[in-house]
Amino acid sequence: MSECSCPDNRWSWVEIDLGALRNNVRAFREQINPRVRMMCVVKADAYGHGAVRCAEVMSRAGAHQFAVATVDEGVELRKAGIAEPILLLSQPPVTSVQTLVDYDIMPSVYRSDFALAFGECAAASGKIGKYHLAIDSGMNRIGVRPEDAVELRRSIDFHRGLECAGTFTHFATADTPDDWDFTLQVKRFTETVKALKAAGLSCGLVHCDNTPGTILHKEMQMDMCRVGVGLYGMQPAPSTAPYIDLEPVMSVMARVTRVSEPEVGEGVGYGMTYRIPHKGTQIATVNIGYADGLARELSNHMEVLVKGTRCRQVGNICMDQFMFCADKPGTALRRGVEVEEGDVVTVIGRDGAEEITMDDMAAARHTINYEVACDFGLRLEKLYV
Repeated sequence: MSECSCPDNRWSWVEIDLGALRNNVRAFREQINPRVRMMCVVKADAYGHGAVRCAEVMSRAGAHQFAVATVDEGVELRKAGIAEPILLLSQPPVTSVQTLVDYDIMPSVYRSDFALAFGECAAASGKIGKYHLAIDSGMNRIGVRPEDAVELRRSIDFHRGLECAGTFTHFATADTPDDWDFTLQVKRFTETVKALKAAGLSCGLVHCDNTPGTILHKEMQMDMCRVGVGLYGMQPAPSTAPYIDLEPVMSVMARVTRVSEPEVGEGVGYGMTYRIPHKGTQIATVNIGYADGLARELSNHMEVLVKGTRCRQVGNICMDQFMFCADKPGTALRRGVEVEEGDVVTVIGRDGAEEITMDDMAAARHTINYEVACDFGLRLEKLYV
């Protein structure tokens, strides 16, 4: 059996390299102007990496604030002792206002009815409900339209239980150089901020740069940058790669649970989409499947690493398992490897001189690295190294 730690109850896991995470946070701090704050995005369980452990590392490495996508994600951080300001990157149902107040979580605001209910709840609890005003500068996802921003603020600013702690927007094309839509969003947002200030309304911390914006549009860093996927060692787009070196944080690992040598012509897996081509072909089973984030569409179109060697995945990927072909040396058209039960299999990560990256798998799935990482973080146990 190969030397490698793994969970006791299942031979499949993700390894989270906290040292790489720390280095990535510091790499982004170097990208950000000295007086600009950094908000680290830890939504979706820190893109599958484990929100609490990642936030703890980020806090020590220079994070000023955190951002989440759901109320429960914010509550989890507070219960774990995270003390920095936490922004909810959407406006939740009005029924959540008591939880927001109890756990000191700042919602995004773009409707007056929600804002006033939040303010009433905060005042009744003897607190000030801090929020960030979300501006829809053109992405058409969340936020108040620029032409309505001043009116919205005037309709809620009288409330003693409310305080605007920030004003922000989100760019849809910050990763595309010289993009017309990006320029238009910048114009709309900056003019809205200017109008709010001209009306005597405090904007709090003004922020708009996301991960690619932080790298490619330093002129828009303003008071704070929101950094997400890059913290976890993944480039947000090819356009950012020349400007920042990032270290992969997540590896997806498993051990071989079974090795067999089926007869020539026998099929492998549901639908028998692969058949044994010659005598001596090894078929190894690994207990990672599409319920763990290994998309079924990759069936018969991906590779894994074993003992520093690439091996072909074969047969349809199952809900909880997949199989790969590990031909014995000398019995296949390509160099193979002798596999035994318990050998370590790398699905994402480096083994010797070979490496399979999140971007490699994302390309094979016709998606983005964000989705691949989030999918693997859903069910596989996390080991922090």
